[in-house]
Amino acid sequence: MKKFLALLLALAMVLSLGAIAFAEEEQEPITLRVGYMANYASLWAVMTGINGGYFEDEGITIELTEFGDGPSEIAAMEGGSIDLAYIGKGAHRLCITGSAVIFAPSSVHTTDKLVCAADSGIETVNDLAGKKIGYSAGSSSETTLDNALNVAGLTRDDVTLNALDPGYIVPAMISGDIDVAVTWNPYTSMCLEQSEGSYEIEFADGSTNMSSWICLPGYAEENHDTLVRFTRALFKAMDYGSDPDNADEVAQWCAEQTATDKDINLLQWGDAHWFNIEDMVTAMADGTMKGYYEGVQNDMLAGGNITEEEAHEDVGDWVLFDVMQEALDQVAE
Repeated sequence: MKKFLALLLALAMVLSLGAIAFAEEEQEPITLRVGYMANYASLWAVMTGINGGYFEDEGITIELTEFGDGPSEIAAMEGGSIDLAYIGKGAHRLCITGSAVIFAPSSVHTTDKLVCAADSGIETVNDLAGKKIGYSAGSSSETTLDNALNVAGLTRDDVTLNALDPGYIVPAMISGDIDVAVTWNPYTSMCLEQSEGSYEIEFADGSTNMSSWICLPGYAEENHDTLVRFTRALFKAMDYGSDPDNADEVAQWCAEQTATDKDINLLQWGDAHWFNIEDMVTAMADGTMKGYYEGVQNDMLAGGNITEEEAHEDVGDWVLFDVMQEALDQVAE
């Protein structure tokens, strides 16, 4: 009997040690290098994840690096300086063409805005003909520009285009070198604040404007579990940050990271629909989430940003719905 009890005790100790070892392996600390752009849309979830302790709970340390646009982030990933990044709609083209893959959504909106100079005389996108327009090539700015021209029944030949880095659009508007700024926040707010009398016009063309989280295809193949860990924390952060009652706090976190005014960040709250866990569970179950990305691809195709040959029959070729679903299943229990 004593031998039997001793054997049971030893077995229990082995199982206990195995469970501890397994738990430690599950929560092995990792550091992820994350690319972002200096605006609320890019930072709202990741800053909530950092300040709310959601990444810490997953044993993840986040190192942030600022970029001007999505293509620059993808180039940095290819160069090995960052692991993951946030992108706006424009850079989704590079995911469709194979440079990166999407593993999590961030937000969606179906209207776009242009900033017009005080003396531009522009009331709707139909008035853009002959105007000088500043935009950032290869980014969401260019996609918005093409959508606006399409709605107005215009082509690029009908306007004067100025391809500018995002930071140069604001001074170009202030100096009067352009009549219209096609950009994103905080540059939109800076144009409105610093260019006297400037104003926004809004248009809708039925397009789907998504923002997402990406990595390189090779990284995804080798780091599935890491992506799920990051996405679990991200989704919990999004659930907190998407609550209107927490918007002020989240705006403060974004302001601290970008060294900008909190109120400027808070103004960006109305720019999009910020996904929460309930949204994503429903959207994944009824096909809405897949439909969003199908809409992005269709918009890119209609706008000439991709060719028929580059388009995919299944958007799952460049969107990792399995990572999204696995993370959701674990946080929505």
